Amino acid sequence: MEMKKQKPDMEHANKGQKNGNTDLPMAEPFSAYQKFIVLLLTLLQFTIVLDFMILSPLSDTLKKSLLIDNEQFASVVAAYAISAAISGFLAAGFADKFDRKKLLMFFYTGFIGGTLYCGLANSYEALYSARIITGIFGGVIGSISMAIMTDVFSVQQRGRVMGTVQMGFAGSQILGIPIGLWIAKQYDWHATFIMVVVLAVILGLAIIIKLKPINEHLKLQTTKNPYQHLLATIKKKNYRVGFMATAMLSMGGFMLMPFTSVFLINNVKISEDSLPVIFFCTGISSVIIMPIIGKLSDRIDRFKLFTIGSVVAMVMIVVYTNLTPVPVWVVILVNMILFMGIMSRMVPAVALNSAVPDMSDRGAYMSVNSSLQQMAGGVAAKFGGWVLIQKSESSPYENFYVLGFVMVGLMLWCIYLVNRVSKVVALKNSSVSV
Repeated sequence: MEMKKQKPDMEHANKGQKNGNTDLPMAEPFSAYQKFIVLLLTLLQFTIVLDFMILSPLSDTLKKSLLIDNEQFASVVAAYAISAAISGFLAAGFADKFDRKKLLMFFYTGFIGGTLYCGLANSYEALYSARIITGIFGGVIGSISMAIMTDVFSVQQRGRVMGTVQMGFAGSQILGIPIGLWIAKQYDWHATFIMVVVLAVILGLAIIIKLKPINEHLKLQTTKNPYQHLLATIKKKNYRVGFMATAMLSMGGFMLMPFTSVFLINNVKISEDSLPVIFFCTGISSVIIMPIIGKLSDRIDRFKLFTIGSVVAMVMIVVYTNLTPVPVWVVILVNMILFMGIMSRMVPAVALNSAVPDMSDRGAYMSVNSSLQQMAGGVAAKFGGWVLIQKSESSPYENFYVLGFVMVGLMLWCIYLVNRVSKVVALKNSSVSV
């Protein structure tokens, strides 16, 4: 819908909702401008995720090129997450004080600069500092995007929006990572980050030209200063439930993903040339499943959908982390089913969590949410680097299966936490129904 049609209470026009879903017919189709917003958020997701995820397939190349060990690589990954977490907390108090378009462009410009620095880094110290800068700016963009999504789309539409936006994640695997790996092989790993910069600059220009101001939330602002606004947001009990659920939801990905390429090359004996094919096929499976999950998330109980996806993911994680040398097609099949399970968790969980904050708190809530998510991810990456043992740069990982069982435990805890979020949303919806 056009921005002028937004209403502060639009998310509450959902009589009969249960656990964040609705018994009413499907919400109205997206307007032309809403479709543009979906495309914009999807491309934002593509660039941000690609910037982070490209480290995993490049891990073997980076470790050999910069002469860094496993713990140093884990530190590079954690540097982004921890700096993003700190930045998110600092930005949370201000997140609802500005037009979301202006806030988005400020942080996206910083993200572009940080990624350019990554493309110019020629040592471990330079890459480490570059990831800190990229995290300071890039880590806040996800929370701004979520705030934009909740401002522009009703709660009945958000499952479909999340299902589509998460395709940016799949797109980074289908196109971004294979192309990035090809560029790294043809030229140098630095060129892969330059590719991300070029894409981000083009998208930044589209945001400046096409995105309208998003400032309806400013009409609801109080006289609280940023610190008071942040403190008031954190103090709300229901918000803290959402914070914890999102933080735990991200730990598994950070714990495992940075080390998968080295695991596949050294443990499963997959050639480096096969990695683009594996990532491409995994992305294809995500593209197929995410729109389906998005539609289901708007029609059936989101917590049940999350639980089903969690069970699938837990089984496949145990299988994946215990793989021995197998043909490439087996790795592709396991990866595809695993990511189907993961996406079946992420879409309903994020859609549920988006319904927790009030409109006046969305920017702060999403920033704190993102910060805790990134902080938990940074801790998970460091934990993974600490658990894994690699005697030389060509040796197989030891204890990789341990990370799999730890992730299963985290997923079981997540089921409990997301169930609490589901109850919070159901109670909120019932209190505003008429």
